[in-house]
Amino acid sequence: MAARTDKDIGSLIRERRQVDAALARGVREALLRHCRAGVPAVEWQDGKCVWLAPEELERRLGGAGR
Repeated sequence: MAARTDKDIGSLIRERRQVDAALARGVREALLRHCRAGVPAVEWQDGKCVWLAPEELERRLGGAGR
């Protein structure tokens, strides 16, 4: 569960570091789920959608998807 804060949403958005960190955690968790389930994920590369095999996800996650 996310940590609670006394800051209002406007302050949090202006402090992009926290927003960027939360998004990075969410992306990593989604990729871990894909990897563990053995299903590909999609990534945007050079203006196109590209399917990433679970093995590629495993490599990118440094073995954390096992």
